[in-house]
Amino acid sequence: MTQALVVSVVALWILVLVLAGVVFALARQVGVLHERIAPAGALALSDGPKVGEAAPAVAAESLAGSIARIGEADPDGRGRLVFFVSPRCPVCKSLLPTVKRIAREGAVKLVIASDGPEEDHAGLAKEHDLALDDYYLSAELGVRFGIAKLPYAVLMDGDGIVRGQGIVNTREHVESLFEAERMRFGSIQDYLQGQRGGAVASVELPMQRNDA
Repeated sequence: MTQALVVSVVALWILVLVLAGVVFALARQVGVLHERIAPAGALALSDGPKVGEAAPAVAAESLAGSIARIGEADPDGRGRLVFFVSPRCPVCKSLLPTVKRIAREGAVKLVIASDGPEEDHAGLAKEHDLALDDYYLSAELGVRFGIAKLPYAVLMDGDGIVRGQGIVNTREHVESLFEAERMRFGSIQDYLQGQRGGAVASVELPMQRNDA
């Protein structure tokens, strides 16, 4: 009886050690896979201006009734994050608080752009506490920027040069625009391609931001 108990205990310890070895091996594989997985970045599908090119200067009217030319150099030299939305887009609405925070932390001006009935957008602006004088309705704006899918964001510097753009479905997508600009690449995908030895075009001009 005692011998059987000793044998079972030894067998149990051997099994525990084998399982520990398997778990350790799996943990190492998970770490390797994590390193190989590319970070999520905004996917640029726009037929409009490319990163490094001047944004189109389009005159648009805000919900407050003011007229501005989106894409021109900012008088204060501030960068801008143009966020294209729709009141009927659930992802757009869920992402708005995050976009507002990221724009504030990045010291850039947030510009909301869309088209359609003004009353629908007035409701969206009220729901998310959006500045009416920074909320523009213009069908031409979306056409000139080549926007085909929403939500879409365009990051511009103070001179009106596109520094990043793409479809943004998550916080990581929005942050990738700023991260790619910081690394002076057109996108996170361009950066990863460069890491793998591919030829990419980097963005040479830094963003002009007003930290005041």
